[in-house]
Amino acid sequence: MNRILIIEDEPQIRSNLEEILQLADFETLTAPNGQIGLQIAKTKLPDLIICDIMMPELDGYGVLSALHQDEATTNIPVILLTAKAERSDFRYGMQLGADDYLTKPFTTEELLNAVTIRLEKQAAAERHSQAKLDELRNNIAHSLPHELNTPLNGILGMSQLLIDNHDLIDESEEIKIAESIYTSANRLHKLTKRFLLYSNLELILKDSEKIRLSRENSQETLTKEIINNISLKTAKNLDREKDLKLDIQESVIKIPESKLSNLIEELIDNAFKFSSPGSEVRVVSNMTGSKFNLYVIDHGRGMTVDEIKRIGAFIQFHRKSYEQQGSGLGLAIVQYIVKLYNGEFIIESKPQEQTTVSVVIPC
Repeated sequence: MNRILIIEDEPQIRSNLEEILQLADFETLTAPNGQIGLQIAKTKLPDLIICDIMMPELDGYGVLSALHQDEATTNIPVILLTAKAERSDFRYGMQLGADDYLTKPFTTEELLNAVTIRLEKQAAAERHSQAKLDELRNNIAHSLPHELNTPLNGILGMSQLLIDNHDLIDESEEIKIAESIYTSANRLHKLTKRFLLYSNLELILKDSEKIRLSRENSQETLTKEIINNISLKTAKNLDREKDLKLDIQESVIKIPESKLSNLIEELIDNAFKFSSPGSEVRVVSNMTGSKFNLYVIDHGRGMTVDEIKRIGAFIQFHRKSYEQQGSGLGLAIVQYIVKLYNGEFIIESKPQEQTTVSVVIPC
């Protein structure tokens, strides 16, 4: 049974609303003013709130604003009741986050229709959120243990080999084993750093004050050398120097060098990872007006429209069909960095033909 909170200062209207909703099989809570209503909302967490606008102590707009400042109540749908029908009132309420309006006087049918529609939309949104959460759990369960266990097994296995056979292994073989241990440890170290970076970005993006400070305190960074160096280093590590084509113009952008480096590393690594040796990976950067543009173009597997929409942490596509390393964090990190600095992130892809990842950041 859905629980509905009625916040209305006129006793007769409050009683009528309560009776109508109870007859329609809803559980009800009531409050005679906005202050009490807000307290009830925070302790009882109703499924829907019906709130009058004109009330003493705390009006409907104040209730709405306070609800959206609390993470526990921000997603509760709110229907505002008003005796006014001015367009400016509707617009102001919607800007504050109201889900619907009912203008007094209204019929029983209008009330129940509004309530039913809002509850159905809320239920659909919760189902969608749950589906995404289930998908995330499933992806973490499939990708993270593999990404952790593979390098750990390499470290444990090779170190055990050294311990058990140190008197039988010659120096050259010891060096090869040490290199293998280092490679596995480095892979694990990179995964940890990327996960911490992703988590930190996620926390910042949940706090408007931290977003403001990040943008205001950013130092200007020259882009050309950073893009060139990271692109060439990545290509060399993968033995794909001949596949890399660079067309980089010098630009100055207001983003920390570390974050720009993170962004470039993830994009270049992703382009090489999902394209075959011998196919071109092109990196282009330029300025148009007051905007910095970066394009990374590859001719690999590509992505469907649905896959592009579903990009996120620990999301990987066709992992069973393709043998690949990775946690799915790369493009999610790029998305967060671009969002933090008020930029645009666009992917255009024709599967098996060409994928262009575009980043636009205001200077």
